[in-house]
This record gives sequence, structure tokens and C-alpha cells, in this order.
Amino acid sequence: MSNPASTAERQPLWFLVLFALAAGGGSIAYVPLLTVLLPLKITELTGAEDVPALAQVTFYGALMASAANIIIGMLSDRSGRRLPWIVAGLAGSSMLLIAIDRASSVSELILFVMLWQVALNMMLSPLFAWAGDCFPDEQKGTLGGALSLAPAMGAIAGSLVTFELLVPTGMRLEVVALMVIVLMVPVTVLGRDRVRPELMQPREQTTQTVSKASDRSTVARMWLARFLIQISEAGLFAFLLFWLRSIVDGFHENTAANIFSIVLVVSVPLALVAGRWSDRAGRPILPLSVCAVLAALGLGTMAIAAGLELAIAGYVVFGIGASIFLSLHTAQTLRVLPQPQHRGRDMGIFNLTNTVPSIVMPWLTLTLVPSFGFAALFALFAGFALLAAILLAALHVRR
Repeated sequence: MSNPASTAERQPLWFLVLFALAAGGGSIAYVPLLTVLLPLKITELTGAEDVPALAQVTFYGALMASAANIIIGMLSDRSGRRLPWIVAGLAGSSMLLIAIDRASSVSELILFVMLWQVALNMMLSPLFAWAGDCFPDEQKGTLGGALSLAPAMGAIAGSLVTFELLVPTGMRLEVVALMVIVLMVPVTVLGRDRVRPELMQPREQTTQTVSKASDRSTVARMWLARFLIQISEAGLFAFLLFWLRSIVDGFHENTAANIFSIVLVVSVPLALVAGRWSDRAGRPILPLSVCAVLAALGLGTMAIAAGLELAIAGYVVFGIGASIFLSLHTAQTLRVLPQPQHRGRDMGIFNLTNTVPSIVMPWLTLTLVPSFGFAALFALFAGFALLAAILLAALHVRR
């Protein structure tokens, strides 16, 4: 029998564009802060590039994000409405971004970041569950390609707000909050009636037998593969600036943000092509395996790099592979989740692959980097990425 998700009406291009822009707004809400502005804030408060303090802030924020995403996802499932949660999270996270900028101690910063993570996930958890409510399987690959725009927009925002001639230093997070609001509001206003009833039917109310694409083994492999990639992504996310400064003393934060931006911008058209191909070929998992291998190659190059040029080249390969992987994986996760009535909760569980690495990664960094340098950390990450590719290579999920 046909999957109800595969017979649902496709969404128009305008809604896909608005949703991608909203996802970009969600990325802007955290990428500039976590990659550049938070390390700079810690340096401002402590007078040094304090890796342990950054690890502490990241750890407690990730704990809060892990719980908030699941709980709010469950609440949005039960309420049967996603948009009110999204709007409330948008308002709360914007106000707390400004509060973070006003923090006067590391302890105060930790508190504000924890509260901000709750509000951020109140916005993002229902947003991505809503994608599953709206987009049928035939658009999942294209949706994943469109979602690659989000991290690119986040990185570009990081470059813009660290360009001192454009944005005053004391207004960086206020500008970030304004950009998020501008990008998120249109889809919440114009997308109110885009849910597809066919995509909301509980499995037990259909005559469909749960397919291999929805069995526990597939879901577990998808979860673990993303987790492994996200450990390395989280490591570079938080410590990219410190790593580059370990190679070239005084490496400017705007240059780091620009490299991050270029990698993610280049990834967008490649992800769109890969996502569209996966829809047409009915091979949703193959691009994920290929991208995991690319990420491993990039990390291996970073591990052996002694100079800035090779280091940046390795990061470019890793960044492109990881960015495409994560964007396509987000959309294909919606394909394999077995129960539409628990989509918000289940996406929250998958979100642990984003937050738990932020809990694990600081301690990996503190264990390996002081004794063995960043090279040992990147070699470990490369092994994780290869394992992710192996896990996915055995899956044969088709439409």
C-alpha cells in the first residue's frame, strides 16, 4: 500500500523558500553567538581566551537545550499547534540574546545562556516538526537541500556582525536578534494553512505496514550516524577560532567567520543538487554516506596540517561534507520517524545528536588538546565520520 506521506500534495515553491528563510533565521539565532561572539564575550569577562570557561558555558547550555527540545516537542505534539510555540520562542530568544550581551560575569553568562537555550528550542523544535507536518516524502531531499541555506545564513550573519565598520561592537547581538525576527515572521504569518492532513495520520490508523524505512534499526543507525558527525561539527563550532589562533597567533575573528561563511555558502548549491537528485533517484541515504566520507577526509587533512593553507583546505573539505550531510539528514529524518503524532517528541530525541556532542566535546577537547594538541582531536573525529559512513552505507531506504 502507498505511504500517506508519499501521496500528500507537494508544497509550492514560495512556502519552501519562506521555510528555508525561517530555518536560516533560526541558524542566525545561534551561529554567530556560539562560533564567535560567545568566545569573545568570555575573553572580555576573563581577560584571556579561556577554553575551560567556554567549555563550561557550552556544557550547561547544551544540557538545557537537550531537555527543552524534547519537552517542548512533546508539548507541541499534544497541543496540535506549532506556530504559537515558534512565536513565543522567537520573542524569548531575541530578548535573551540582548541579556547575554549585558552579562557581567561568567556565572551570569551561564545563566543567561541556559535560559536562552530554552527559548531557542521553543522556537526551533516546533519549527522542524512542522516541516514534517507540511512536506511529503517526494520533497524531503529538496527540503534538505533548501535547509543547507540555514547554516550559510548563520555564518554570513557572523561575518557581518563582526565587521566593525558595519556593526558597532556593542550592538552585535541586537543586530542578530533583529535579523532573526525579520526572517522568522513571514512564514509564521503566511504559512498558517500549509499542514497536510495525510502527513498527520497516526500509523495505527492506516493500513500500511511499517516499512524498513521506519524500523528501529534504521532509526537507530540514522541517529548514531548524525551523532558521530555532530561531535566533530560541535568541536569545530566552538573551538574553530581558538584552533586557528593556535596556528597563527592573533588570527582575527572576522577572518575566521569569513572562512566559515564561504564554506557554508559553497555547500548550498551542492546540497540542493544532491537533495534534488535523491528525490528523483529514490536514493535518500546515498548522499549522506558520501558526505560522511568527505568529512572524514577533511578532518584527516586537518590532523596532519602544520601550516595555515593546508589547515584551511582540510577545513573546507570537512565543512562542505558535514554541512551537506546535516542539511539532508534533517529532512530524511522526517522520512524515517514512525509516528506522526509524536513527531515533535521524536525530533527532540534526534536533536540530542546536536546537543549531546556539545556536552561530550568540551571534555574530549580538554582531555586531548592540552596533552596531544588539536591533531589528536581531529584524528579521532575523522574516525567517527568514517564510522558514520559505514553505518549509513548498509541502509537501503527508498521511496
